[in-house]
Amino acid sequence: MHDIGTETTGNTAQPSRRSVLAASAGVTAALAAAGPAQAAAPDDSRLRGIVSRMTLQEKVGQLFVMRVYGHSATAPDQADIDANRKEIGVRTAAELVAKYRVGGIIYFAWAHNTREPHQIADLSNGIQRASLELPRGLPVLISTDQEHGIVARVGKPATLFPGAMAVGAGGSRSDARTLGRVAGRELRAMGIRQDYSPVADVNVNPANPVIGVRSFGADPRAVSALVAAEVAGYQGSGVAATAKHFPGHGDTDVDSHTGFPTIRHSRELWERLDAPPFRAAIAAGIDSIMTAHLMVPALDDSGDPATLSRPILTGILRERLGYDGVVVTDSLGMEGVRSKYGDDRVPVLALKAGVDQLLNPPDLDLAWNAVLTAVREGELTEARLDESILRVLRLKSRLGLFRSPYVSRSGVDRTVGTRAHLAAADRIAERTTTLLLNERRLLPLSRRRYPKVLVVGADPASPSGTTGPPTGVLASALTELGFTATALSTGTAPSAATIAKAVAAAREADAVVAATYNVTASSSQKALVEQLVATGRPVVAVAIRNPYDVAQLPSVPACLAAYSWTDVELRAAARVIAGRVKPRGKLPVPVQRADDPEQVLYPVGYGLSY
Repeated sequence: MHDIGTETTGNTAQPSRRSVLAASAGVTAALAAAGPAQAAAPDDSRLRGIVSRMTLQEKVGQLFVMRVYGHSATAPDQADIDANRKEIGVRTAAELVAKYRVGGIIYFAWAHNTREPHQIADLSNGIQRASLELPRGLPVLISTDQEHGIVARVGKPATLFPGAMAVGAGGSRSDARTLGRVAGRELRAMGIRQDYSPVADVNVNPANPVIGVRSFGADPRAVSALVAAEVAGYQGSGVAATAKHFPGHGDTDVDSHTGFPTIRHSRELWERLDAPPFRAAIAAGIDSIMTAHLMVPALDDSGDPATLSRPILTGILRERLGYDGVVVTDSLGMEGVRSKYGDDRVPVLALKAGVDQLLNPPDLDLAWNAVLTAVREGELTEARLDESILRVLRLKSRLGLFRSPYVSRSGVDRTVGTRAHLAAADRIAERTTTLLLNERRLLPLSRRRYPKVLVVGADPASPSGTTGPPTGVLASALTELGFTATALSTGTAPSAATIAKAVAAAREADAVVAATYNVTASSSQKALVEQLVATGRPVVAVAIRNPYDVAQLPSVPACLAAYSWTDVELRAAARVIAGRVKPRGKLPVPVQRADDPEQVLYPVGYGLSY
């Protein structure tokens, strides 16, 4: 079972959080007749009329957002048909919509929904057609996780931007707004109208295994400003943004995909640290907010995850923060929401807590029938369902889905991965690369003095449909910049033989660039870098995920933080190494000393330049 955000930081170090905290059809026609202005400001009486004509089964279906395998709504590959039959009991997306009348579908790359932009647009159109041709058919709200950086479901040739922590290092609200605007235009052109982004979590725990570089940083004020800017960009492009993961996932050392995290913040600390970005998102008019599958005893001591907590979702989010938009769960297949209750109880309890959209249950038939039974037996009322359905329909209307549910291939060609969009991503990336260490002014690296460069290091699987591997991307970029660069992949856990091979190759080079990936005290990546430095060749370390690597590399003379190993960030790091652009990024999180995690080595806001 694949769930949302399965990427993890992989950082096993456990520095103290205290020092971090201190530092840091008919229906469509009826609505369309009201005209564009009516679609922008939906007439609730019309929407309520739609709800009143829905059957109970249609109402239940409207609350679910489901995965489905296949590149086509009606003719997926046989392997995807088999996967759909096994997991959902249908053959295709069209059958899923017809059987369960789901209100939304979520796209994943692993489900083969996002091969390339034209295919994505065709799939979106096929899903809309299948739903709108049904009796009382409604448009489907199609969503995905396109955070950029390490979490993105639509890859090249779509435009891919730096991730949140890189944007945090850039510190520009204008750049965050541009990211949202461009990315939103491209998603909308492919028929995706709801993006599960931005991450509003304030990452104050360097050992966080699930958020990490997906967060803008550790300063709640800075995170709040960038969240609001990105929301404005996305929603100005006609795509619903989603702030996640309420009430905050930034201070945990447990991954909610595989466990049940607990946030130990006091109510006062939560108000000061975790709440501000969500308040900022609400003030910016955020269309949807995603829940977190974790426990916050200071907010609700029942032992329930926030996704199932009425005190948190209704008492705090709705009543105290005044939010009346759509609330969507994180994936219901994640362990954090399944550890206490069975899969039949989770959707019912989520609705009772105040949720509107039930995302990706592991067993849709079980979940769908559980909600239906809860209404028939009086545990849930139809009126309660109607509240959520009305919110979902308002959002669909505001996004123009009743008026214009389809997209065109020509629209894809005009919008997705254009030269202007790709150039914008490159410019933003150049403002994010952070120079942490530069002894004896090694950087920028001189092409005349160091013409032959060896690029070694970790080559994790390329995220976001980018080119990869990282060493190859860096070597190609440096070669284009005038060096003669070669790549040697050494992996995230190089063996002694691999290290010896890299050392031998380094002796034949003039300089070495080492891509590091979440280095720990016992990591053989650390031994690799130390032995490379011992050759006497100048070594430049590039942290291609968490910026904390520099604390574990005291012997390296120069170190950059790139915050991700996507092409756009690696190319920007290469331009900084070559001196084509000056490093401008500033740390959005503090880096602690490796030998004393209570002490800050580099504070928030630190960053060198040329």
